[in-house]
Amino acid sequence: MTYQPSDTRYSSISYRRTGRSGLLLPAISLGLWYNFGGIDPLENSRAMLRRAFDLGITHFDLANNYGPPPGSAEETFGRIFAQDFKPYRDELIISSKAGYLMWPGPYGEWGSRKYLVASIDQSLKRMGLDYVDIFYSHRPDPHTPLEETLAALDFIVRSGRALYVGISTYSPQQTRQAAAILRQLGTPCLIHQPRYNMFDRWIEPELLQTLAEEGIGCICFSPLDQGILSDKYLQEVPADSRAAKLDNRFHWGDRVTPERVAQVRQLNAIAQARGQSLAQMAIAWVLRHPGMSSALIGASKVGQIEEAVAALDHLSFDEAELAQIDAIVA
Repeated sequence: MTYQPSDTRYSSISYRRTGRSGLLLPAISLGLWYNFGGIDPLENSRAMLRRAFDLGITHFDLANNYGPPPGSAEETFGRIFAQDFKPYRDELIISSKAGYLMWPGPYGEWGSRKYLVASIDQSLKRMGLDYVDIFYSHRPDPHTPLEETLAALDFIVRSGRALYVGISTYSPQQTRQAAAILRQLGTPCLIHQPRYNMFDRWIEPELLQTLAEEGIGCICFSPLDQGILSDKYLQEVPADSRAAKLDNRFHWGDRVTPERVAQVRQLNAIAQARGQSLAQMAIAWVLRHPGMSSALIGASKVGQIEEAVAALDHLSFDEAELAQIDAIVA
């Protein structure tokens, strides 16, 4: 059946300024790191992407190595884009990244010009796109001059392969250096993508302050700590959860400790008092920062996307709630 997006798709979600740029991002963005690979059912991936767009989620975030196997998330997205979303390309923000291992040999990872340009060309081919909206340096490269990495990003924009560039997991000092170099090149750094949630607060306060001073947007990934900040682990590790899958490279079951579960239960009590699920409160908590452009969620089913968007109905916290959360996660 031909996909027809909802006529009310822009009434369910809010949009936020990305730093000092002209670009607005949905407060909730959908990441395709997991559950969109070649091993996953195509129709479930299609259902999630369709429902996300129907709810006003216009930003889909990928990387060259997302899958598994690596590259297959972009291939899945490309198939669905061609069949469902191609008429709506100008309503979408599509991002990709390169920096982690993608192919064997000395040119298949990190931040050289050789790798980054080859990666964006491969990603565009897999997705069937003329350009991506945002292309990221996925991680800093300790062995390649920062100037080379950022000059490659500048070239990628000037050659029409991307509209904007961003960085991910760069330290505050590296972020300042990158912002200065990109500004001098004439391709400003649009956005930074760090990991951030109640249990991982490394961006406070220095990176957030750096981004505000540099006029760079922030989109945090893993706001639910890869599902730990949800109702999945209130009782025991579910057999179908990612934490229970011992044979995949994204395993983090050893982090779901009894001590962590006890913290999650205490946080859940605060969420219930707020009239939210724990996942909704966790999303609202990261979005409380005025400089947070978007919360980047993952999903394995449509209902999780709907739940995340509903978090936008209650984003405010009082000082007592924030103090309680701090005391639990300290």
